Amino acid sequence: MGIKVVGAGLGRTGTGSLKMALERLGYAQCYHFSELIAHPEHVTQWEKLSQGRSVDWTALFDGYQAVVDYPGCCFYKEILQAYQDAKVILTVRDPERWYNSTLKTLYNARPPLRQLLPLLLRMPFSSKHRMLPRVVRLYHRIAWKGLFGGRFEEKDHALAVYQRHSEEVQCVVPSNQLLIYQVEEGWGPLCEFLGQPVPVDEPFPHQNMGGDFRQMQQAMFRSVSG
Repeated sequence: MGIKVVGAGLGRTGTGSLKMALERLGYAQCYHFSELIAHPEHVTQWEKLSQGRSVDWTALFDGYQAVVDYPGCCFYKEILQAYQDAKVILTVRDPERWYNSTLKTLYNARPPLRQLLPLLLRMPFSSKHRMLPRVVRLYHRIAWKGLFGGRFEEKDHALAVYQRHSEEVQCVVPSNQLLIYQVEEGWGPLCEFLGQPVPVDEPFPHQNMGGDFRQMQQAMFRSVSG
């Protein structure tokens, strides 16, 4: 099957909405951080990628045709090298709004105790649940410690990293393979870029906006607590 679309935009730039939109347009399943939570066994491949080692792309992306959000956005170059014909979408957002949203949600994300306790109780009996701490460590290492150098709380530094990431994507990806996109633009630019018809009488999906984040987080942890 293989990856056809690579999302290079950082989390909180509309990646949840883009995942839903791509799946609606027929791109099978779209890999998002929520997929790693649901399938923590994938963490081994992401760890190899973060260490610069060879990756079994087929094993990692079996059944997927697109990848967005963390951790994929931190490795868009490696993914594009493996899937050279893939199209790249750089989701962007007003930097100030992006920073405030990320600080309030992703950076301070903590599962509620009523969900964390069942996971802890299952760990001795489930290899899948025992991998979840590795997922959390990977996320911390590549995002907060790696990309942001352990300085995300320094707003000016974080904004500079955000800007530098966007500029790097535009330098690295050939212009004919790249769409710079705000999810507020809706179906039009996305469908034109991908060569897909605009869904008739169907609004563009908007997920994970503002107060929706907590619900999304709870849903992710429910996916591994059953």
